[in-house]
Amino acid sequence: MFAKITNITTQVHTSLLENETGADAILVCLSEAELRQDAVLGHAQLDQALARMRAKGQFTGASDELEALPTYGLLPYAYVLVAGLGPAASRDTLRAAAVFASRKALALGVESLALKLPSGFDSRSAASALTEGLLLGTYRIAAYRKNEPARAELRRAVLLTEAAADAALLEEAIAAAEAVAEGTNYARDLTNLPGNKLIPASLAEEAVRLAQHYGFACEVLDEQELAARGMGGLLAVGAGSVNPPRMITLQYKGDPDSTDVLGLVGKGVTFDTGGISMKRPDGMEEMISDMGGAATLLGALHIVGQLKPKVNLVVVIPAAENMTSGAAYRPGDIVTLLSGHSVEVLNTDAEGRIILAEGITYAKQQGATRLIDVATLTGAILICFADVATGAVTNDDEFLKPLLQAASAAGEKVWQLPNYPEYRAMLKSDVADIKNSTSSDRWAGAITAGLFIGFFAEETPWIHLDTGGTAWLWSAKGIEPKGATGVMVRTLAAYLCGEQLN
Repeated sequence: MFAKITNITTQVHTSLLENETGADAILVCLSEAELRQDAVLGHAQLDQALARMRAKGQFTGASDELEALPTYGLLPYAYVLVAGLGPAASRDTLRAAAVFASRKALALGVESLALKLPSGFDSRSAASALTEGLLLGTYRIAAYRKNEPARAELRRAVLLTEAAADAALLEEAIAAAEAVAEGTNYARDLTNLPGNKLIPASLAEEAVRLAQHYGFACEVLDEQELAARGMGGLLAVGAGSVNPPRMITLQYKGDPDSTDVLGLVGKGVTFDTGGISMKRPDGMEEMISDMGGAATLLGALHIVGQLKPKVNLVVVIPAAENMTSGAAYRPGDIVTLLSGHSVEVLNTDAEGRIILAEGITYAKQQGATRLIDVATLTGAILICFADVATGAVTNDDEFLKPLLQAASAAGEKVWQLPNYPEYRAMLKSDVADIKNSTSSDRWAGAITAGLFIGFFAEETPWIHLDTGGTAWLWSAKGIEPKGATGVMVRTLAAYLCGEQLN
Protein backbone atom coordinates (compact mmCIF):
# COMPACT_ATOMS: atom_id res chain seq x y z
CA MET A 1 0.00 0.00 0.00
CA PHE A 2 2.95 2.27 0.70
CA ALA A 3 5.79 3.51 -1.55
CA LYS A 4 9.10 1.72 -1.27
CA ILE A 5 12.49 2.07 -2.90
CA THR A 6 13.06 -1.44 -4.15
CA ASN A 7 16.78 -1.56 -3.46
CA ILE A 8 18.87 0.31 -0.87
CA THR A 9 22.49 -0.86 -0.62
CA THR A 10 25.88 0.37 0.58
CA GLN A 11 29.18 0.68 -1.24
CA VAL A 12 32.68 1.91 -0.43
CA HIS A 13 33.78 4.87 -2.57
CA THR A 14 37.02 6.71 -3.05
CA SER A 15 36.05 9.80 -5.06
CA LEU A 16 33.05 11.60 -6.49
CA LEU A 17 34.87 11.42 -9.82
CA GLU A 18 33.97 7.73 -9.92
CA ASN A 19 30.47 6.30 -10.26
CA GLU A 20 30.64 2.55 -9.95
CA THR A 21 27.00 2.48 -8.85
CA GLY A 22 25.63 3.82 -12.11
CA ALA A 23 23.49 6.31 -10.18
CA ASP A 24 21.79 9.18 -12.02
CA ALA A 25 22.51 11.70 -9.24
CA ILE A 26 24.44 12.02 -5.99
CA LEU A 27 23.48 13.74 -2.75
CA VAL A 28 26.17 15.66 -0.89
CA CYS A 29 25.25 17.03 2.55
CA LEU A 30 27.19 20.03 3.81
CA SER A 31 27.24 21.92 7.08
CA GLU A 32 27.63 25.70 6.96
CA ALA A 33 31.34 25.32 7.82
CA GLU A 34 31.94 22.70 5.11
CA LEU A 35 30.22 24.93 2.57
CA ARG A 36 32.99 27.51 3.08
CA GLN A 37 35.70 25.03 2.05
CA ASP A 38 37.23 25.33 -1.41
CA ALA A 39 36.74 21.81 -2.76
CA VAL A 40 33.65 19.87 -1.76
CA LEU A 41 31.95 18.70 -4.98
CA GLY A 42 34.83 16.96 -6.72
CA HIS A 43 35.26 19.41 -9.60
CA ALA A 44 36.56 22.99 -9.63
CA GLN A 45 33.81 24.37 -11.86
CA LEU A 46 31.05 22.92 -9.72
CA ASP A 47 32.76 24.21 -6.57
CA GLN A 48 32.95 27.65 -8.14
CA ALA A 49 29.25 27.56 -9.05
CA LEU A 50 28.42 26.63 -5.46
CA ALA A 51 30.67 29.42 -4.15
CA ARG A 52 28.84 31.96 -6.32
CA MET A 53 25.50 30.78 -4.98
CA ARG A 54 26.81 31.14 -1.43
CA ALA A 55 28.12 34.64 -2.14
CA LYS A 56 24.70 35.71 -3.47
CA GLY A 57 22.90 34.17 -0.48
CA GLN A 58 21.16 31.65 -2.73
CA PHE A 59 22.54 28.70 -0.77
CA THR A 60 23.71 29.27 2.78
CA GLY A 61 23.89 25.69 4.05
CA ALA A 62 20.77 26.04 6.21
CA SER A 63 19.07 22.77 7.10
CA ASP A 64 16.05 23.38 4.86
CA GLU A 65 18.02 24.12 1.68
CA LEU A 66 18.65 21.84 -1.28
CA GLU A 67 19.93 22.71 -4.74
CA ALA A 68 20.22 20.48 -7.81
CA LEU A 69 23.32 21.32 -9.87
CA PRO A 70 23.48 19.87 -13.40
CA THR A 71 26.98 18.49 -13.93
CA TYR A 72 27.09 18.81 -17.77
CA GLY A 73 29.45 15.86 -17.86
CA LEU A 74 31.91 17.27 -15.31
CA LEU A 75 31.05 14.38 -12.97
CA PRO A 76 29.73 10.91 -13.86
CA TYR A 77 26.27 11.90 -12.56
CA ALA A 78 23.60 13.98 -14.26
CA TYR A 79 23.08 16.02 -11.07
CA VAL A 80 24.73 16.80 -7.79
CA LEU A 81 22.10 17.46 -5.13
CA VAL A 82 23.61 19.69 -2.46
CA ALA A 83 21.77 19.75 0.87
CA GLY A 84 22.42 22.05 3.82
CA LEU A 85 22.80 20.62 7.32
CA GLY A 86 22.81 23.90 9.23
CA PRO A 87 25.61 24.71 11.71
CA ALA A 88 26.23 20.99 12.37
CA ALA A 89 24.92 17.65 11.17
CA SER A 90 22.35 15.87 13.29
CA ARG A 91 19.97 12.99 12.75
CA ASP A 92 17.15 15.48 12.15
CA THR A 93 19.04 17.51 9.53
CA LEU A 94 20.22 14.37 7.72
CA ARG A 95 16.68 12.98 7.67
CA ALA A 96 15.41 16.28 6.26
CA ALA A 97 18.17 16.42 3.64
CA ALA A 98 17.19 12.96 2.40
CA VAL A 99 13.48 13.86 2.30
CA PHE A 100 14.18 16.93 0.17
CA ALA A 101 16.61 14.97 -2.02
CA SER A 102 14.04 12.24 -2.59
CA ARG A 103 11.40 14.78 -3.60
CA LYS A 104 13.82 16.54 -5.94
CA ALA A 105 14.88 13.22 -7.47
CA LEU A 106 11.25 12.39 -8.22
CA ALA A 107 10.73 15.83 -9.76
CA LEU A 108 13.80 15.37 -11.99
CA GLY A 109 12.90 11.82 -12.99
CA VAL A 110 15.97 10.40 -11.26
CA GLU A 111 15.56 6.65 -10.73
CA SER A 112 18.87 5.90 -9.01
CA LEU A 113 20.47 8.06 -6.33
CA ALA A 114 23.82 7.83 -4.56
CA LEU A 115 24.20 9.39 -1.11
CA LYS A 116 27.57 10.23 0.37
CA LEU A 117 27.62 9.59 4.12
CA PRO A 118 28.80 12.81 5.80
CA SER A 119 32.20 12.87 7.45
CA GLY A 120 32.49 13.29 11.23
CA PHE A 121 29.16 11.56 11.88
CA ASP A 122 28.42 8.10 13.22
CA SER A 123 27.98 6.03 10.08
CA ARG A 124 25.19 3.83 11.48
CA SER A 125 23.14 6.81 12.64
CA ALA A 126 23.78 8.64 9.36
CA ALA A 127 22.74 5.64 7.28
CA SER A 128 19.58 5.22 9.37
CA ALA A 129 18.58 8.89 9.06
CA LEU A 130 19.28 9.06 5.33
CA THR A 131 17.38 5.83 4.62
CA GLU A 132 14.40 6.95 6.66
CA GLY A 133 14.33 10.33 4.96
CA LEU A 134 14.63 8.86 1.48
CA LEU A 135 11.59 6.66 1.97
CA LEU A 136 9.55 9.36 3.69
CA GLY A 137 10.33 11.70 0.80
CA THR A 138 8.96 9.27 -1.79
CA TYR A 139 5.48 9.46 -0.30
CA ARG A 140 2.66 10.65 -2.54
CA ILE A 141 -1.10 10.56 -2.02
CA ALA A 142 -2.90 7.93 -4.08
CA ALA A 143 -4.90 9.36 -7.00
CA TYR A 144 -8.16 8.07 -8.48
CA ARG A 145 -8.15 9.65 -11.97
CA LYS A 146 -9.48 7.63 -14.90
CA ASN A 147 -6.29 8.06 -16.90
CA GLU A 148 -3.66 8.58 -14.22
CA PRO A 149 -0.25 9.05 -15.89
CA ALA A 150 2.62 6.86 -14.74
CA ARG A 151 4.58 8.46 -11.93
CA ALA A 152 8.34 8.68 -11.78
CA GLU A 153 9.80 6.35 -9.17
CA LEU A 154 13.05 6.40 -7.23
CA ARG A 155 13.92 2.74 -7.63
CA ARG A 156 17.41 2.43 -6.19
CA ALA A 157 19.62 4.17 -3.63
CA VAL A 158 23.26 3.54 -2.73
CA LEU A 159 24.84 4.83 0.48
CA LEU A 160 28.50 5.60 -0.14
CA THR A 161 30.84 5.05 2.80
CA GLU A 162 34.56 5.66 3.07
CA ALA A 163 35.29 2.59 5.23
CA ALA A 164 34.97 -1.00 4.03
CA ALA A 165 34.12 -2.17 7.54
CA ASP A 166 31.11 0.14 7.66
CA ALA A 167 29.28 -1.35 4.69
CA ALA A 168 28.47 -4.68 6.34
CA LEU A 169 27.54 -3.04 9.64
CA LEU A 170 25.07 -0.66 8.03
CA GLU A 171 22.69 -3.29 6.67
CA GLU A 172 20.89 -3.74 10.01
CA ALA A 173 20.51 0.03 10.48
CA ILE A 174 19.17 0.40 6.94
CA ALA A 175 16.62 -2.40 7.45
CA ALA A 176 15.35 -0.87 10.72
CA ALA A 177 15.07 2.58 9.14
CA GLU A 178 13.17 1.10 6.20
CA ALA A 179 10.68 -0.45 8.62
CA VAL A 180 10.10 2.88 10.38
CA ALA A 181 9.58 4.81 7.15
CA GLU A 182 7.34 2.12 5.67
CA GLY A 183 5.21 2.09 8.82
CA THR A 184 4.85 5.87 8.62
CA ASN A 185 3.91 5.79 4.94
CA TYR A 186 1.46 2.97 5.64
CA ALA A 187 -0.27 5.13 8.26
CA ARG A 188 -0.34 8.01 5.77
CA ASP A 189 -1.98 5.82 3.14
CA LEU A 190 -4.67 4.64 5.56
CA THR A 191 -5.41 8.16 6.77
CA ASN A 192 -5.63 9.55 3.24
CA LEU A 193 -8.27 7.01 2.16
CA PRO A 194 -11.58 8.71 1.29
CA GLY A 195 -14.45 8.12 3.69
CA ASN A 196 -16.34 6.01 1.16
CA LYS A 197 -13.32 3.71 0.86
CA LEU A 198 -12.65 3.32 4.58
CA ILE A 199 -15.51 2.60 6.96
CA PRO A 200 -15.32 0.91 10.38
CA ALA A 201 -15.73 -2.57 8.90
CA SER A 202 -13.00 -2.07 6.28
CA LEU A 203 -10.66 -0.57 8.89
CA ALA A 204 -11.22 -3.76 10.87
CA GLU A 205 -10.48 -5.84 7.78
CA GLU A 206 -7.20 -3.99 7.30
CA ALA A 207 -6.26 -4.66 10.92
CA VAL A 208 -7.02 -8.35 10.43
CA ARG A 209 -4.79 -8.45 7.32
CA LEU A 210 -1.95 -6.80 9.23
CA ALA A 211 -2.40 -9.21 12.14
CA GLN A 212 -2.38 -12.24 9.86
CA HIS A 213 0.75 -11.01 8.08
CA TYR A 214 2.74 -10.70 11.31
CA GLY A 215 1.05 -13.36 13.43
CA PHE A 216 -0.64 -11.02 15.91
CA ALA A 217 -3.75 -12.11 17.76
CA CYS A 218 -6.74 -10.11 16.53
CA GLU A 219 -10.36 -9.69 17.62
CA VAL A 220 -13.13 -7.62 16.03
CA LEU A 221 -16.40 -6.97 17.90
CA ASP A 222 -19.42 -6.05 15.75
CA GLU A 223 -22.42 -4.00 16.85
CA GLN A 224 -24.25 -6.99 18.37
CA GLU A 225 -21.22 -7.91 20.47
CA LEU A 226 -20.73 -4.27 21.48
CA ALA A 227 -24.29 -4.18 22.77
CA ALA A 228 -23.88 -7.49 24.60
CA ARG A 229 -20.79 -6.19 26.39
CA GLY A 230 -22.31 -2.82 27.32
CA MET A 231 -20.26 -0.49 25.12
CA GLY A 232 -23.01 2.11 24.99
CA GLY A 233 -20.69 4.99 24.16
CA LEU A 234 -19.26 3.42 21.00
CA LEU A 235 -22.74 2.35 19.92
CA ALA A 236 -24.12 5.86 20.51
CA VAL A 237 -21.41 7.55 18.43
CA GLY A 238 -21.94 5.10 15.56
CA ALA A 239 -25.74 5.07 15.74
CA GLY A 240 -26.29 7.77 13.13
CA SER A 241 -24.45 5.91 10.38
CA VAL A 242 -25.49 3.05 8.12
CA ASN A 243 -21.95 1.74 8.68
CA PRO A 244 -21.99 0.25 12.19
CA PRO A 245 -19.09 0.61 14.65
CA ARG A 246 -16.39 -1.93 15.46
CA MET A 247 -14.04 -2.54 18.37
CA ILE A 248 -10.70 -3.82 17.04
CA THR A 249 -8.08 -5.42 19.27
CA LEU A 250 -4.62 -6.71 18.33
CA GLN A 251 -2.11 -8.28 20.71
CA TYR A 252 1.65 -8.76 20.47
CA LYS A 253 3.60 -10.74 23.07
CA GLY A 254 7.27 -9.96 22.65
CA ASP A 255 8.17 -10.55 26.30
CA PRO A 256 6.09 -13.47 27.59
CA ASP A 257 8.02 -13.58 30.87
CA SER A 258 6.87 -10.06 31.79
CA THR A 259 3.52 -9.06 33.27
CA ASP A 260 3.90 -5.51 31.94
CA VAL A 261 1.49 -4.85 29.07
CA LEU A 262 1.39 -1.51 27.26
CA GLY A 263 -2.09 -0.63 26.05
CA LEU A 264 -2.23 1.52 22.91
CA VAL A 265 -5.62 3.02 22.10
CA GLY A 266 -6.24 4.83 18.81
CA LYS A 267 -9.21 6.93 17.72
CA GLY A 268 -10.80 5.35 14.66
CA VAL A 269 -13.52 7.77 13.54
CA THR A 270 -13.46 7.02 9.82
CA PHE A 271 -15.46 10.16 9.07
CA ASP A 272 -16.73 12.87 11.38
CA THR A 273 -19.56 15.20 10.40
CA GLY A 274 -19.93 16.27 14.02
CA GLY A 275 -23.27 14.47 14.19
CA ILE A 276 -26.19 16.63 15.23
CA SER A 277 -23.67 19.22 16.49
CA MET A 278 -22.76 19.57 12.82
CA LYS A 279 -19.38 20.90 11.72
CA ARG A 280 -19.09 23.74 9.21
CA PRO A 281 -18.97 22.36 5.65
CA ASP A 282 -15.84 24.31 4.70
CA GLY A 283 -12.89 21.96 5.06
CA MET A 284 -14.98 19.02 6.27
CA GLU A 285 -13.18 16.81 3.74
CA GLU A 286 -10.28 16.80 6.20
CA MET A 287 -12.42 14.63 8.47
CA ILE A 288 -11.27 11.53 6.60
CA SER A 289 -8.22 11.99 8.87
CA ASP A 290 -10.19 11.57 12.11
CA MET A 291 -8.99 7.97 12.26
CA GLY A 292 -5.36 9.17 12.26
CA GLY A 293 -4.78 7.76 15.75
CA ALA A 294 -5.87 4.30 14.59
CA ALA A 295 -3.63 4.59 11.54
CA THR A 296 -0.70 5.57 13.76
CA LEU A 297 -1.10 2.43 15.85
CA LEU A 298 -1.38 0.17 12.79
CA GLY A 299 1.72 1.84 11.36
CA ALA A 300 3.56 1.25 14.62
CA LEU A 301 2.48 -2.40 14.57
CA HIS A 302 3.87 -2.70 11.04
CA ILE A 303 7.24 -1.74 12.52
CA VAL A 304 6.84 -3.97 15.58
CA GLY A 305 6.08 -6.92 13.31
CA GLN A 306 9.42 -6.48 11.56
CA LEU A 307 11.69 -5.47 14.43
CA LYS A 308 10.06 -7.66 17.12
CA PRO A 309 10.92 -5.64 20.24
CA LYS A 310 10.81 -7.27 23.68
CA VAL A 311 7.52 -5.70 24.80
CA ASN A 312 3.92 -6.81 25.31
CA LEU A 313 1.21 -4.80 23.57
CA VAL A 314 -2.55 -4.73 23.48
CA VAL A 315 -3.73 -2.36 20.73
CA VAL A 316 -7.36 -1.24 20.86
CA ILE A 317 -9.07 0.71 18.09
CA PRO A 318 -12.68 1.82 18.62
CA ALA A 319 -13.97 2.58 15.12
CA ALA A 320 -17.13 4.46 14.14
CA GLU A 321 -18.59 6.98 11.72
CA ASN A 322 -20.06 10.06 13.40
CA MET A 323 -23.00 10.91 11.15
CA THR A 324 -26.30 12.68 11.52
CA SER A 325 -29.63 10.96 10.96
CA GLY A 326 -32.86 10.17 12.78
CA ALA A 327 -30.97 7.49 14.67
CA ALA A 328 -28.05 9.71 15.73
CA TYR A 329 -27.34 10.41 19.37
CA ARG A 330 -28.32 13.86 20.60
CA PRO A 331 -27.05 16.65 22.85
CA GLY A 332 -28.57 15.98 26.26
CA ASP A 333 -28.43 12.19 25.95
CA ILE A 334 -27.07 10.12 28.82
CA VAL A 335 -25.07 7.10 27.68
CA THR A 336 -23.55 4.34 29.81
CA LEU A 337 -20.11 3.05 28.87
CA LEU A 338 -18.33 -0.29 29.30
CA SER A 339 -16.86 0.95 32.59
CA GLY A 340 -20.36 1.43 33.98
CA HIS A 341 -19.92 5.19 34.14
CA SER A 342 -22.57 7.47 32.66
CA VAL A 343 -21.74 10.35 30.30
CA GLU A 344 -23.83 13.44 29.73
CA VAL A 345 -23.54 14.31 26.04
CA LEU A 346 -23.43 18.08 25.56
CA ASN A 347 -21.75 18.06 22.14
CA THR A 348 -22.02 15.20 19.66
CA ASP A 349 -18.89 16.52 17.94
CA ALA A 350 -16.94 15.58 21.07
CA GLU A 351 -17.33 11.95 20.07
CA GLY A 352 -13.70 10.88 19.95
CA ARG A 353 -13.23 11.07 23.71
CA ILE A 354 -16.30 8.87 24.24
CA ILE A 355 -15.09 6.03 22.04
CA LEU A 356 -11.55 6.37 23.42
CA ALA A 357 -12.98 5.99 26.93
CA GLU A 358 -14.46 2.68 25.76
CA GLY A 359 -11.10 1.70 24.30
CA ILE A 360 -9.24 2.59 27.50
CA THR A 361 -11.56 0.45 29.60
CA TYR A 362 -11.36 -2.46 27.16
CA ALA A 363 -7.55 -2.28 27.05
CA LYS A 364 -7.49 -2.53 30.84
CA GLN A 365 -9.82 -5.52 30.69
CA GLN A 366 -7.37 -7.09 28.22
CA GLY A 367 -4.53 -6.76 30.73
CA ALA A 368 -2.98 -3.37 29.98
CA THR A 369 -0.90 -2.09 32.91
CA ARG A 370 0.03 1.19 31.21
CA LEU A 371 -1.88 3.18 28.60
CA ILE A 372 -1.14 5.54 25.72
CA ASP A 373 -3.92 6.90 23.54
CA VAL A 374 -3.40 8.68 20.22
CA ALA A 375 -6.16 10.79 18.70
CA THR A 376 -7.01 13.67 16.42
CA LEU A 377 -9.02 14.79 19.39
CA THR A 378 -9.52 18.57 19.33
CA GLY A 379 -9.39 21.70 17.25
CA ALA A 380 -8.41 23.42 20.49
CA ILE A 381 -4.92 21.92 20.22
CA LEU A 382 -4.42 24.08 17.13
CA ILE A 383 -5.04 27.16 19.26
CA CYS A 384 -2.25 26.00 21.58
CA PHE A 385 0.34 24.80 19.07
CA ALA A 386 -0.96 25.48 15.53
CA ASP A 387 0.06 22.53 13.32
CA VAL A 388 3.56 22.37 14.78
CA ALA A 389 3.36 20.15 17.88
CA THR A 390 1.36 17.31 19.39
CA GLY A 391 -0.08 17.94 22.85
CA ALA A 392 0.39 15.47 25.71
CA VAL A 393 -1.58 15.03 28.93
CA THR A 394 -0.66 12.45 31.56
CA ASN A 395 -1.39 11.29 35.08
CA ASP A 396 2.21 10.09 35.51
CA ASP A 397 5.09 12.43 34.65
CA GLU A 398 7.70 9.68 35.00
CA PHE A 399 5.84 7.56 32.47
CA LEU A 400 5.81 10.47 30.01
CA LYS A 401 9.53 11.30 30.20
CA PRO A 402 10.86 8.41 28.06
CA LEU A 403 8.12 9.02 25.49
CA LEU A 404 9.20 12.66 25.18
CA GLN A 405 12.79 11.46 24.73
CA ALA A 406 11.62 9.07 22.03
CA ALA A 407 9.79 11.91 20.26
CA SER A 408 12.97 14.01 20.31
CA ALA A 409 15.00 11.12 18.87
CA ALA A 410 12.37 10.63 16.16
CA GLY A 411 12.30 14.31 15.22
CA GLU A 412 8.66 14.82 16.27
CA LYS A 413 7.54 17.66 18.53
CA VAL A 414 5.48 16.82 21.62
CA TRP A 415 4.69 19.25 24.45
CA GLN A 416 3.14 18.44 27.81
CA LEU A 417 -0.04 20.20 28.93
CA PRO A 418 -0.93 20.53 32.63
CA ASN A 419 -3.20 18.21 34.58
CA TYR A 420 -4.53 20.40 37.39
CA PRO A 421 -7.58 19.46 39.49
CA GLU A 422 -9.31 22.65 38.37
CA TYR A 423 -9.42 21.29 34.82
CA ARG A 424 -10.86 17.96 35.96
CA ALA A 425 -13.52 19.83 37.93
CA MET A 426 -14.70 21.47 34.68
CA LEU A 427 -15.97 18.06 33.53
CA LYS A 428 -18.35 17.52 36.46
CA SER A 429 -21.95 16.86 35.44
CA ASP A 430 -25.15 17.52 37.40
CA VAL A 431 -26.81 14.37 36.06
CA ALA A 432 -24.06 11.90 35.12
CA ASP A 433 -20.63 10.76 36.24
CA ILE A 434 -18.97 13.07 33.71
CA LYS A 435 -19.90 15.32 30.80
CA ASN A 436 -18.23 15.13 27.41
CA SER A 437 -17.85 18.87 26.89
CA THR A 438 -17.35 21.97 29.00
CA SER A 439 -19.39 25.16 28.80
CA SER A 440 -16.63 26.74 26.73
CA ASP A 441 -14.44 24.34 24.78
CA ARG A 442 -12.23 27.30 23.87
CA TRP A 443 -11.10 27.45 27.51
CA ALA A 444 -8.52 24.68 28.04
CA GLY A 445 -10.39 22.58 25.48
CA ALA A 446 -7.43 20.35 24.60
CA ILE A 447 -6.69 19.71 28.28
CA THR A 448 -10.23 18.92 29.39
CA ALA A 449 -10.79 16.67 26.37
CA GLY A 450 -7.72 14.69 27.30
CA LEU A 451 -8.71 14.55 30.96
CA PHE A 452 -12.12 13.13 30.00
CA ILE A 453 -10.20 10.10 28.70
CA GLY A 454 -7.99 10.11 31.77
CA PHE A 455 -11.08 9.77 33.96
CA PHE A 456 -11.50 6.25 32.56
CA ALA A 457 -7.80 5.41 32.91
CA GLU A 458 -8.33 5.92 36.66
CA GLU A 459 -5.13 4.89 38.53
CA THR A 460 -3.48 3.18 35.56
CA PRO A 461 -0.45 5.17 34.27
CA TRP A 462 -1.73 6.96 31.17
CA ILE A 463 -0.60 9.32 28.41
CA HIS A 464 -2.86 11.08 25.93
CA LEU A 465 -1.43 12.41 22.64
CA ASP A 466 -3.61 14.94 20.79
CA THR A 467 -2.60 15.00 17.11
CA GLY A 468 -5.48 17.24 16.06
CA GLY A 469 -3.02 19.76 14.62
CA THR A 470 -0.29 17.46 13.35
CA ALA A 471 -1.95 14.41 11.77
CA TRP A 472 -3.08 16.30 8.65
CA LEU A 473 -1.64 19.29 6.77
CA TRP A 474 -3.29 21.39 4.05
CA SER A 475 0.10 21.85 2.36
CA ALA A 476 3.54 20.28 2.68
CA LYS A 477 5.54 21.64 5.60
CA GLY A 478 9.19 20.79 6.13
CA ILE A 479 9.63 17.04 5.83
CA GLU A 480 5.89 16.38 6.23
CA PRO A 481 3.73 15.97 3.11
CA LYS A 482 0.39 17.48 2.24
CA GLY A 483 -2.47 15.47 3.73
CA ALA A 484 -1.77 12.74 6.25
CA THR A 485 1.58 12.89 8.04
CA GLY A 486 1.62 9.60 9.96
CA VAL A 487 2.60 11.62 13.02
CA MET A 488 3.63 9.68 16.16
CA VAL A 489 4.47 6.50 14.25
CA ARG A 490 8.18 7.35 14.44
CA THR A 491 7.85 8.37 18.10
CA LEU A 492 6.17 5.10 19.04
CA ALA A 493 8.77 3.19 17.03
CA ALA A 494 11.56 4.90 18.96
CA TYR A 495 9.74 4.24 22.24
CA LEU A 496 9.03 0.57 21.54
CA CYS A 497 12.06 -0.40 19.43
CA GLY A 498 14.73 1.99 20.67
CA GLU A 499 17.45 -0.65 20.93
CA GLN A 500 17.08 -1.66 17.30
CA LEU A 501 17.03 1.96 16.08
CA ASN A 502 20.00 3.37 18.04
